[in-house]
Amino acid sequence: MIEVTTLNELTIEHLRFANSFVSHEVYSVEGVETETEFGITLQRRELAEPYEKRWPVSEQLLADYNRVIEQGLSFEAFDGDDLVGLAIAEREDWNGSLMVREFRVAESHRRRGIGRRLMDRIASHARSQGFRTVVCETQNTNVPAIDFYRRIGFAFEGVDLSFYTNQDALVGEVAVFMKLKLA
Repeated sequence: MIEVTTLNELTIEHLRFANSFVSHEVYSVEGVETETEFGITLQRRELAEPYEKRWPVSEQLLADYNRVIEQGLSFEAFDGDDLVGLAIAEREDWNGSLMVREFRVAESHRRRGIGRRLMDRIASHARSQGFRTVVCETQNTNVPAIDFYRRIGFAFEGVDLSFYTNQDALVGEVAVFMKLKLA
């Protein structure tokens, strides 16, 4: 049985689990800018070779996330004694948003409703705290994450062409923002 509980302390093992994804598709990002218009389009396309991404784990990231967890807005999911899901969220009071900084489900437990349960818990908690929206950031290369967010009610709300580095657009991996409006 899956149990979702409040995350009170993050360990390095939390960050090592489910710290990668594989995608067989990508959203190509193109910008248009003239004197009279500007915009960004995303077009889904299949990849010749799967794209795999693995995130680094560091003590600094662990310390940063533990400061966020003190807000009491983060959750974890267990299947018995096994950690199978993680959601770290941070309040952004200035705009009434709850920003999901980290969201992971173990590959062995994906497509079993655990991600939905974690996100439902975040949304429920956010509503009770008076937030107007839940925000998730992912990459144009993480099509499985974008599909998941859309399936559970999130909508595409923006792109940042230099969120990670000044070379994101050239490298081909840009930040995609998804939002769930609560009010």
